[in-house]
Amino acid sequence: MITSRTTLQFATGWRLLLVALLLPLLQPPPVLITPGPPQTVHTTHPILGVHTRLTDEVEEWKIQRTLQMVREMGAGWIVEFFPWAYYHAENGNIAWQHPDLVVEHAHAQGLRIIARLGLTPEWARPPDTPLTYLDETAYDDFATFAAAFAARYRGKVQYMIIGNEPNLSYEWGYRATTPADYVALLKVVYPAIKAANPDMVVLAGALAPTLEPPGSPWGLNDLLYLQGMYEAGAADYFDGLAVHAYGLTFPPEIEPAPDLLNFRRVELVREVMVANGDAETSIFITETGWNDHPRWTRAVRPGQRIAYTLDAIRYAEVNWPYVEMMAIWAFRFPAPTRSYMDYYTLVTPEFVPKPIYEALQAFTGNG
Repeated sequence: MITSRTTLQFATGWRLLLVALLLPLLQPPPVLITPGPPQTVHTTHPILGVHTRLTDEVEEWKIQRTLQMVREMGAGWIVEFFPWAYYHAENGNIAWQHPDLVVEHAHAQGLRIIARLGLTPEWARPPDTPLTYLDETAYDDFATFAAAFAARYRGKVQYMIIGNEPNLSYEWGYRATTPADYVALLKVVYPAIKAANPDMVVLAGALAPTLEPPGSPWGLNDLLYLQGMYEAGAADYFDGLAVHAYGLTFPPEIEPAPDLLNFRRVELVREVMVANGDAETSIFITETGWNDHPRWTRAVRPGQRIAYTLDAIRYAEVNWPYVEMMAIWAFRFPAPTRSYMDYYTLVTPEFVPKPIYEALQAFTGNG
């Protein structure tokens, strides 16, 4: 016998099912994010760029908002990381969805893109090796990806960095790092990129400023490493040199010295290039800046950070005609790192501009 209670339960079940089916239809459609009309960067300091770190940003509106704020600050360049390991499958397929989003939105904002390629897929390296491990057995595979990237984004990405800080053992798979190994990589990758896109400007580096001596397990002095690159025949296999130039606790005008890590160490790098007959090759500073963490021993006060940053831009514009751009590390992280790294950023994860963002915005004529 069907009781009234059973009938009520049956009716309630149908109502719940009906609500479940209709609820998606009642919700507003997702917001359509489009790159929008082409924009132009207005700036009085065209040398200025930023490292955007959109690698792990998955929401398209946040990608767009980041790049809008870069343009509104008056920076005309971005350096962005496109990890080989994230996109390239062993069967040859490449997942272009995320790179497409970043490139399309950056292009729409009128930004020039320097793409940094790195990190090795698991299938392209020996077992139990880290993502930064790349040896000669995978150079051809890496070249295949770099060439495909260069071809796909021709006309939208004009610059490409091969690897990152190869003079540090951490970035070379926790192995001894040698200039000859990195030059061997360039000799495979450079011609593949040029065949796919002759207009691509290929940057070597970016060299990390370090004082590590020969034989150190941690890395090799950037000046010695660069000299070793030239001795291994690198000059014909890059169009520009990417370097990192951090100020640490020093004002930007402090003179360089071989035993000192400061902003003007770039001048010592330049001396090595000139000594090797490479004066016509430009330098791209793809990471630079000061940190204002309240407790890190290599940080400065927030006001000093702003002053040093603006003075560094002025100094580079007046004294370094061979430097085409300098990118501040880093514009924004998708989430807090809860470390001193958060104090390098210009904007919070919630898109709140820090005082240094506002100072740069005014400095470039956008305030």
